[in-house]
Formats: sequence, structure tokens, C-alpha cells
Amino acid sequence: MEFGMFHEFPSMPGRGETEMFDESMAQIDAAERWGLDVMWLAEIHFAPERTYLSAPLAIASAIAARTRRMKIGIAVQVLPLCHPLRLAEEAATVDQISHGRLIFGVGRSGVVSTYDAYQVPYEESRDRFTEILDIVKRAWTEPRFSYAGKFHRFDNVACVPRPYQQPLPEIRVAASTPETFPAIGALGYPVFASTRHPTWLELKPHIKAYYDAYKSAGHGKGQVFVSAPMYIAETEERARAEAEESVTHFYRLQYELIAESARRSGRQNFIERAEKLRNLTYADALRGNVLVGTPASVAARLKELRDEIGFDGILAELNCGGLIPHDRVLNALRLLCQEVMPQFRKH
Repeated sequence: MEFGMFHEFPSMPGRGETEMFDESMAQIDAAERWGLDVMWLAEIHFAPERTYLSAPLAIASAIAARTRRMKIGIAVQVLPLCHPLRLAEEAATVDQISHGRLIFGVGRSGVVSTYDAYQVPYEESRDRFTEILDIVKRAWTEPRFSYAGKFHRFDNVACVPRPYQQPLPEIRVAASTPETFPAIGALGYPVFASTRHPTWLELKPHIKAYYDAYKSAGHGKGQVFVSAPMYIAETEERARAEAEESVTHFYRLQYELIAESARRSGRQNFIERAEKLRNLTYADALRGNVLVGTPASVAARLKELRDEIGFDGILAELNCGGLIPHDRVLNALRLLCQEVMPQFRKH
């Protein structure tokens, strides 16, 4: 099973931007030393109370220059906000610098306020996503190409560099709504799922729908990677106590974010998700969404969930909410790499 850390380069009260960048990079250096498979980078805009990670490909390039082994994943690049040719060039550059360690995760995001700030209509997000992904793939695989779409037109362009990985880096696609899972499966892409909002068991039928559609389309089995809030400490009591403030803060921010998206878009799925988050308690999250405990209990629960639901990798959100101190995040990362991961590598 693939193990990664999902990173947001969080902002913390009373701490400066440079200090937080330095701490985040120290965690990335530690992950490289301790054998983590992938470092995953978010893309989040206009949220100074939460994060400084607005430019994941720039961070990915810095990681590529300071590591040699660990893969670098984008989770996810919000395609409808990008110019496709510039995106193709920058992502291929990261793949070259890293000698083929880029995993190109893509999605649409549900943060309507970001679309408003970028002056991109959210109702166009699905069509823009499809068009931009098509252009990026052509830019990576064709010496020259022309394109005439709904949003972009190009005549005889040649994008450089080409990716190190041939014909192109691995592409994984994020899903958050029930209808998206089988759609991604039918297209033959690996899928990202998340237990931030749905519980693990609520995710189960969506993952099954993905696998069924993937197989029906003739692609084979499919691959599922789950992003999950997680925290690990030496005792159950410490783990739960040290994570509580940050996880509670995270779900309060998530409620405000989704409620704002519901207000701006009027979409029923946002309204329903916001209402559920408004009433979510820490105890509720521990029962269904987050994995908090010792290395032994987290590993045991992961094995149960893998066997019941079926997934190929985990994106561990070790500082969900961004309020857990640096030394505690490092400790959780060490326990993940040195005590949890080995339990999935014994054959």
C-alpha cells in the first residue's frame, strides 16, 4: 500500500510565513529520510487563516531539488483555474527536475469563492476541467498541436519541456460527488477520495461504483487513494488529546467554507454538506472520519478499512486543522513511517 502525507503548509496564530515554510520543509526533509512514499501538496487560495500553499508546483519544484527518492504529488491542481499551456510547461518542468517523481493529481475544487476571485464561473468548472486536461495531455504527448475548444484555441504550438515520464506522468483525479466516481472509473483514471466530509463507510458505495465502472469500461481493476485526517501518538489518550483542538478547528473552518460555497452557488449538495458539518462533533469525527490513535490501532483500523472498502494508498493529513505543533507533527510522521508502514510491507 502506498503511504503519503497530505500537506497544506498551514498558517498558525502568532507565527510568520517564513517560519511556517521552514517548518513545513523540515517535515518534508524528515519524510524523505524516514522513507515516506509520497509528499502530497494542496492548492488553496485566499485563506491566510489556514494555509500558505497556493502554488503547489513551485513547492513541488523545491522538493524535487532537495530530495532524491520520495515521489511528489499534487492533490490537487485545480484545473479550471489554470491556463493549460502554462500548466503543461510547469508540471513537465517539475517532472524533469525530479527525474520522473511527479504524480499529477487534478480536480475541480468545491470552493466557489476561489472561482469568483479568479473570475471563472463555477458552473463552467466541469467543462473547463475536461478541456484543460485534454490540452495538457496533448501538450505532453504531441510535438505540435492545434486545438479549438469552448474556452481555448491554439494553432500549431509546441510545448517544452516534455515530461521525464513517457508518455506522461501518472494522472489521478479527485472525486467528491456520487456521480463523479463512476465517471472517473469509466475514463480509466486512478481516483482520489476523501473522508473529510463523508465517513469511511459512506465512501464505500462510491468506491464500489468507481471499481464497477472502471471494470465495465475494460480498463481492469482501478486504483483508489484516500485522503484522511490522521494523527498518531504513543498512547491513545495522547493522540486524542493532542489532535482535538486542531481537528475541531478544521471542521469549523470546513463548515464555514462549504456554507459560503452553498450561499454563492445555491447548489443542493453544498447545502446538505454544510448542514452535516455544522453539527459534526469531535466524537463524531473519531467514529467515522478521522484515524487517531497509536501506531498499532491506526494500522489495525487501516487494514480493516482496506479489506472492507478496497483502496491502494492513503494520504495522511497529519496536521488536520493546522494547529498541531511542529514537533508533534514530526513525531506523528515518524510513527507513520517507522511503525505503521512496515506493517503493510511484510510479505
